[in-house]
Amino acid sequence: MGHFSVDMCPIWVSYLFFKFMSLQEVDFSKTLNDNQVYESIMGNYSDLSKDWISHQWNWMNNVYWSFNDHYKYMIVISLIEKTLQFYDQMQIQYSYEEYYSKSYLQIEKFSITELCEKLDLPKETIRRKVLELEKDGVISRSKKKIIIDRKAFEFVKPINQIKFSSKYIYLVSRILNKEKVYNKKLDQKMIENVIKNKFTLCWRWFYRMQIPLVIGYHKFMGDLSTFHIWGTVCMNQVLNVAKQLNTDEDKPSLNYFTVNNVLLKNLGTDIGISAMSISDMTQIPRATIIRKCKYLIKEDLIKMNEKKQYILTTMNFRKILPYQTEIFKYKAKFIRKILNLLVIS
Repeated sequence: MGHFSVDMCPIWVSYLFFKFMSLQEVDFSKTLNDNQVYESIMGNYSDLSKDWISHQWNWMNNVYWSFNDHYKYMIVISLIEKTLQFYDQMQIQYSYEEYYSKSYLQIEKFSITELCEKLDLPKETIRRKVLELEKDGVISRSKKKIIIDRKAFEFVKPINQIKFSSKYIYLVSRILNKEKVYNKKLDQKMIENVIKNKFTLCWRWFYRMQIPLVIGYHKFMGDLSTFHIWGTVCMNQVLNVAKQLNTDEDKPSLNYFTVNNVLLKNLGTDIGISAMSISDMTQIPRATIIRKCKYLIKEDLIKMNEKKQYILTTMNFRKILPYQTEIFKYKAKFIRKILNLLVIS
């Protein structure tokens, strides 16, 4: 019998051989699991809360600003995520530059029903929004196929979001380093570069975090405009009480529930935020802000102080806390995947 050579193998056998060899080189003792990341996030929330809320608030602004309509953006990225899923299954990867050099994206087997289930919206709403996106020239349909035109890229291209996400992942990595559960020392630029180089893979993970996370709030609050406005009140309150949160490295971090107790009591400040300020910050019309805030007051999720400014309430916010701890698992999964990718990159 002759000597075995990889060169003599069919292409697919060679691929599996090299794939196996690359897996053999990974030291799995240096990789993380979801629970390790989740527990670090929840246990060190005072070190992370401001950056996470800022991360999500900026993303929600991009969601709204793209079309002045949260759900049109969610439809577009849901379709893009479907394409990224196909790339992942076929083990095709594009960098940030390669991906956005394309003239269009084609998604096959487009289904209104699938979008309804994913976004928890009625068929009539999805149909109307898709027709509006077609009229805007963002997408076009042919039977069961849908084309996302290059025109859509300017609305969904995550120019700043990669920086926001990389910064947050870096902060989590430092805590994991400190806890000695993650050995690799990172910097923000290194994380940005890996995300850009493996963009279609990483951004599929990002969408798989954001879509269910945000749609979860849509279910809880009734619509995304309401969540966006409530999130702005929440962010303002976090910034106002930030001095009450431990930021000194010599002091132990506060966990998720302790931070939220500080937040709910509005410790150290009596400052809220006005409807005009929310409108300026989000670009949502002031009339919509006032209408949605009336609903949030009725649901006891916010209240108005003596200065006619909005602040959080304690009663129903506490109902959100157990719910948030569950959806934060989406966040832990995304961060774990990126950090493990950095171990083997």
